[in-house]
Amino acid sequence: MNIHEYQAKKLLASFDVQVSKGEPVLSLTDIDKAIAALPGPVYVVKSQIHAGGRGKGKFTELAADAKGGVRVSFSAEEAKANAEEMFGKTLVTQQTGPAGKQVNRLYIEDGADIDTELYLSILVDRETSQFSFVASTEGGMDIEAVAHDTPEKIHTIGIDSLKGITDDDVAKLNGAFELTGQAAEDGKTLFPILYKAFVESDMALLEVNPLVVLKDGHLRVLDAKVSFDGNAMFRHPDIAELRDESEEDAKEIEASKYDLAYIALDGDIGCMVNGAGLAMATMDIIKLYGAEPANFLDVGGGATTEKVTAAFKIITSDPNVKGILVNIFGGIMRCDVIAEGVVQAVKEVGLDVPLVVRLEGTKVNEGKDIINNSGLNVIAADDLDDAAQKIVKAVKG
Repeated sequence: MNIHEYQAKKLLASFDVQVSKGEPVLSLTDIDKAIAALPGPVYVVKSQIHAGGRGKGKFTELAADAKGGVRVSFSAEEAKANAEEMFGKTLVTQQTGPAGKQVNRLYIEDGADIDTELYLSILVDRETSQFSFVASTEGGMDIEAVAHDTPEKIHTIGIDSLKGITDDDVAKLNGAFELTGQAAEDGKTLFPILYKAFVESDMALLEVNPLVVLKDGHLRVLDAKVSFDGNAMFRHPDIAELRDESEEDAKEIEASKYDLAYIALDGDIGCMVNGAGLAMATMDIIKLYGAEPANFLDVGGGATTEKVTAAFKIITSDPNVKGILVNIFGGIMRCDVIAEGVVQAVKEVGLDVPLVVRLEGTKVNEGKDIINNSGLNVIAADDLDDAAQKIVKAVKG
């Protein structure tokens, strides 16, 4: 689960992290109040969307040479004009795709007197099974570009979860950032606090880009991107309340109501599979035969007819889907339950695209009988390879 920058900074501030003073804007009527609450005379107006690259983004409704989604304003009047121009517009960045995201929230922040910009993140390191800090002196930039062009400027410091962050770890971070004096002293306080916030809040990612050294020598978190482990949100109802569903795919929201593992993708072949490994293999073989999957969808090992029906409806609600592949290997999951769910869903929503069904395992004969006697225009497949070839051929005509 992702949250907005202003929410992330409020959360970090609750752990005593030093952040700039700022005010959220949730409607046009909030603008004057937000500006009046800040000291000025420099204000930074920031679009709040779940995507990076906001500063370099472009608004589709504005002129091509218009400023991006993060704007420094040197008076209250300029800040208000920028806020009014940005609010409600569609911002396109490298991470949003060409459709962009509508800016329904802003964050107006007090300006900072910046000397140096740094990059810091804490993440779950899959290779080492540790929490790791990623540190670079190249703050304010696309970290992927830094990793590609100058990988020697990126430092990874793994944290022993049994010990927690140690003085040695902090020293390594200060060294990676090339901090001295007051900034290094601030680091001794800041880095353990960020680690504490990461662990205690069940974060999956905490990215600060940039972390800045101010002209007075102090460190400050100038931006914050936070993602949480969605499976841990039952422990954090206060954080769960920060979820902004307008920033999420409606199909993924609907899937979460039925405990379906669903992720929307950019292809045109919808997939319904039981088991994450089989779902990945199904997506891979679709790509092998020259097409692209429209989604990842694992209905799980104990799906009910209602759950399968919901899954099928979610797939067919995607206008990009030109064909559907149902690939079930029944172990715990019974093939007849899948078949009943598919038939029920098609009766409710109709079927306007080719449907290929491959069933194998528990109650397979009963499942095939249900499909065969349903009157549906279904293409049967013997195995995964056969199923993938048939759906790709059907979609490509």
